[in-house]
Amino acid sequence: MNSNPMYMEYVDDADPSGPAPERRGWRILGWVSIGLSAVMVVGSLAAYGVYYKTMGNIAHEDVNANVGPNRPKKLNNALNILLLGSDTRAGGNAKYGRRMKNEPPRSDTMILLHLSPGGGQAMGISFPRDLMVPIPSCKTKNGSTPATSRGQINSAFTNGGASCVIKTIEGISNIKIDHFMQVDFNGFKAITNAVGGVDVCLSKAVNDKKSHLKLGKGRHTIKGETALAYVRMRYGLGDGSDTDRIKRQQKFMGSLANKAMSAGVLSNPSKLLSLMNATTKSLTTDEDLTPRVMMQIAQGMQGMTSGKLRFVTVPSGPDPADPNRVALTQPTANTFFSAVRNDKTVPSEPKAAASKISPSQVRVRVYNASGIEGQAGRVITALEAQGFHASLGGNMSGTATTKVLYGSGADQQASFLAKLVPSGPKPTARTSGGTPGVVDLVVGKDWTALKNVKAGIPKQQGEIRATDDICKGS
Repeated sequence: MNSNPMYMEYVDDADPSGPAPERRGWRILGWVSIGLSAVMVVGSLAAYGVYYKTMGNIAHEDVNANVGPNRPKKLNNALNILLLGSDTRAGGNAKYGRRMKNEPPRSDTMILLHLSPGGGQAMGISFPRDLMVPIPSCKTKNGSTPATSRGQINSAFTNGGASCVIKTIEGISNIKIDHFMQVDFNGFKAITNAVGGVDVCLSKAVNDKKSHLKLGKGRHTIKGETALAYVRMRYGLGDGSDTDRIKRQQKFMGSLANKAMSAGVLSNPSKLLSLMNATTKSLTTDEDLTPRVMMQIAQGMQGMTSGKLRFVTVPSGPDPADPNRVALTQPTANTFFSAVRNDKTVPSEPKAAASKISPSQVRVRVYNASGIEGQAGRVITALEAQGFHASLGGNMSGTATTKVLYGSGADQQASFLAKLVPSGPKPTARTSGGTPGVVDLVVGKDWTALKNVKAGIPKQQGEIRATDDICKGS
């Protein structure tokens, strides 16, 4: 294990006197507060008068200059908001660990909130704190930090704050991040009280001495000190692993979102004001996420229900180089990122004349004309992940643009494939060298990533919805 407490297994940060709160527990507080911030954006800003009064609570930070100009392109009208939990001990947060008051803040909570075009769906994408990824050079107050080809993702926040996390996640996903929201844990109890408590379900009775949580088996509605004790739990619930902890956090956030987006909260001015005051007092955003922009986002998401709010973890598994760390699972992760980048989910009636072609009916031969070594192999992997029958055709002379060619009888299959190529090439019949029934994909220098066969983001393994039964899987 890494002996440096900055990044992984942090030392106990409690003050010497009094009960010792668990260090990991406070990370979960960031999740909870962040969940409320997400709910505010997608559903609870309907009352402009209430909204306007609370905006003065929010702190702002200019990160555009630090992130820099070389960023991914926007491919749709979706919004991607990076949600960060900070364990800063500044101000009122000092009581949660005065020994760490002068240390740089950390963030073990990184969620990319993806709001689909049209306002009908939202997805919270969790990035495990132990995920090993390339960390870019990031600007700091005193200069910059060096880039590294392999670092733990939660070190990005310590290196350069929110802008460094944005650069890091954009670098591994190629997804443009539009805004960020950063929350500390000081308002946690106020948030749970404001929504009238959060519903949870325990598979067994708990009587934990460290967190002072004592609850029987089954369903409970918890708030205040009890909710605080629940989220501080580490070993008393589940198997103690980070993966299990993330799942429990996602279920808690889903339950919290479901409660906050219910009519009982949104239609009650007193509850809404209490909820928003509790959240905004712990909130920092980029300067571009102005009150006007927040209002526009909220208005665009008014039709969304909690059943359309999903929580997933980025495809990942044990790191081959270190079983105590996590690595992206490929090609699944890149296919998932591509689906998010190309998400065009807009609530509408299905088209009457849907294509009868499916990926399993398309035979694709891939040629590498990009000049990039191994590009054809990566494209084949992406094609196979979506169900295409793909094979290697070989290398061809470099070309700037990707082409879709086809042999006799494969014109419909070629049109089907061409729609998934980002540059949108026009399928062309091969005059020579073609094979009947086979589509030839010539990958050019303009290749980015294969679009998803279906509109929207496919269901992910282990995903959680806000409306799921809280006792299912507990």
